[in-house]
Amino acid sequence: MDTKQYVNKKQLENKIDRNKTILKETFNKSQDYISREISLGNGKYKILINFFDGLADSKYINDFIIETILNHEKHILLNFIENGPEGVLNVFFNTAISSSSISKTKSLSEIYLNLIEGNTVIIFDGINEAFIVPTPGWKDRGVGETTVNNVIRGPRESFTETLRTNTALIRRRIKDESLCCEQIRIGNMTKTIVALMYLDGEVDENVLSLLKERLNKIDIKGILETGNIEEFITEEMYTPFPTAFNSERPDTVAANILEGKVAIVVDGTPFVLTVPALFSEFFTSADDYYNKWDISSAVRLLRYLAFFIALLGPSVYIALTTFHQEMIPTQLLMSLAAQREGVPFPAFVEALIMEATFEVIREAGLRMPKPLGQAISIVGALVIGQSAVEAGFVSAAMVIVVAITALSSIVFPAYNMAIPVRMLRFLMMSLAASFGLFGIAVGLFTLLIHLTSIRSFGVNYMIPYAPNSKYLLRDTLIRAPYKSFNKEIQNSNIKFKPIVLNTPRDSNDNEKN
Repeated sequence: MDTKQYVNKKQLENKIDRNKTILKETFNKSQDYISREISLGNGKYKILINFFDGLADSKYINDFIIETILNHEKHILLNFIENGPEGVLNVFFNTAISSSSISKTKSLSEIYLNLIEGNTVIIFDGINEAFIVPTPGWKDRGVGETTVNNVIRGPRESFTETLRTNTALIRRRIKDESLCCEQIRIGNMTKTIVALMYLDGEVDENVLSLLKERLNKIDIKGILETGNIEEFITEEMYTPFPTAFNSERPDTVAANILEGKVAIVVDGTPFVLTVPALFSEFFTSADDYYNKWDISSAVRLLRYLAFFIALLGPSVYIALTTFHQEMIPTQLLMSLAAQREGVPFPAFVEALIMEATFEVIREAGLRMPKPLGQAISIVGALVIGQSAVEAGFVSAAMVIVVAITALSSIVFPAYNMAIPVRMLRFLMMSLAASFGLFGIAVGLFTLLIHLTSIRSFGVNYMIPYAPNSKYLLRDTLIRAPYKSFNKEIQNSNIKFKPIVLNTPRDSNDNEKN
């Protein structure tokens, strides 16, 4: 048979030389592909061992597979003579290989996938099946401290880029047999493993089925991060607000699972998605539940105040100085007028220049190497702000307003909530420059209508504000004492009961819960 006739086959053959040619032709341009042929009894019987260098644990392969086969050479040959290839398998699995799980397949596509995942593929002469031995040996980052979702009090563990490590970190916290972990592959070329973790009996089945349906419809070359999946599974395409929550903290994800939500763990990223997501969820931090309720409530109220400052700070300043000077105290108004005496731009252009400059400095600080990033951000802001005031481009009051606004946008525990606020800030500034406080009011009402219309997997985004739920309000603007929750919530240390829906877009049952 010509080589080209069986290189494109979908299944193995029972001739080891042909199978060896198929694999070598497939990976002929991959120098990290290792194919080791072991000849027993002067070539009477052959065994082919295949793996990728760097992905598989070469020490394990040498010590527990190759060396073990060589040590059992006489036994293998004797069984081959007496019982044929099937006798070799009996010796191989009963006495030779020491592995907790061995699978077998005839499919070449499954063989390729297992090789790329770091497993070892063993092919025997006379058998048209390959045997898969788990031997992953790549180096991972290891469990370290969180870098984004930092807390003052609480666990320091963070997710890693390894899927199995992340699922184990969640199982360490939820030691219950109802915790399920379903896996699917997404990506035509990357074939990324995506794990769905949820509590059977607590999760909303409508949300779970809707999530699976959307994941199965994803048709893309590769999934490299949870952000690739988030854009496909969320139903609200034309909103700047995030409708899926992400975190690098195992305790936060575990708490969300206990609430009845679904965690989406993607291999290759330390950030885990949880759905459905609520607006109030982005203002809560993990240490809110590790500190006293009164301290946590005060800090949470401060976050909501920072939200409005970050959104409306420059807009209110523009509206007051441009249209409503009578609302400013006389002494302060005279001080502002003196500062703006040499400024050639109106308040809107002045604020636009400073806001754009601060956004550039913020992005530069993020992209620069860590030792330089913080220095560039601090020094750049101070130097540019001071120089702009001295040069007469902006007033000192505007620098103060923009600085307070920038600091307020950093207060949010979830970074992806600060991004839409920064975007909408420029829109509110335009409305304030055009219509004053009336424009700001119109903008706020429009924003409120938009927020109440958003759904996350059929769940109202603004629960418990709209529809109102007195029970869930205990853990939104403030965190009520645990004693005020029922025993179920107190014992399981979760924030609120699971959301139950009859239909994907039904909100009446949410209000009842």
